[in-house]
Amino acid sequence: TGNHLERMARYSRLVAQELARTGLYRFDDEQIQTIESFAPLHDVGKLGIPDNVLLKPGSLTPKEKKIMRSHTTQGRRIIDAILHNFKLESLHRVDALRHIAEHHHEAMDGSGYPHGLKGNKIPIEARIIAVADIFDALTSVRPYKSAWTNDRAFRYLRRLSRTKLDRDCVQALLHNRHAVEDIQARFRDSQAPA
Repeated sequence: TGNHLERMARYSRLVAQELARTGLYRFDDEQIQTIESFAPLHDVGKLGIPDNVLLKPGSLTPKEKKIMRSHTTQGRRIIDAILHNFKLESLHRVDALRHIAEHHHEAMDGSGYPHGLKGNKIPIEARIIAVADIFDALTSVRPYKSAWTNDRAFRYLRRLSRTKLDRDCVQALLHNRHAVEDIQARFRDSQAPA
């Protein structure tokens, strides 16, 4: 939904700002804005996924999971094609967009996809987006689940930070709980409880 994209873009901004504030990364204001601006395009590759897979209400078969996972590489191809067709390859900070689309499902322990990147080999933009996207998915109503409380989602993110998610990015989000709650209130889904 549009609100999902608004929330996760703002969560991404919070994480990037906190990483800069603590000195873990030297993001300037422009880099932080770039991450926030490109965050909503993380799943652009889903445009290339057939509806019978993308909108399937039940569990995916192994073949369908493989197709769904291809949205990361398809996203990179779509972005590269647009940049080439409109002669935008030299667009400032465009590599951040490529990283976000292609690597947001990589995992710190190397178990992610599409390339099995591990640790700091995963671009920081993608590590930030992963935390923001997972948190919003957990705390949102989906056809297959109810929304988790923030406390439950934060506990789960802490567990994932031992293996899958960047620990610093998780901590940066957790440190900004009040700002997270403000974002949730401002961009609440219509079916979410008040």
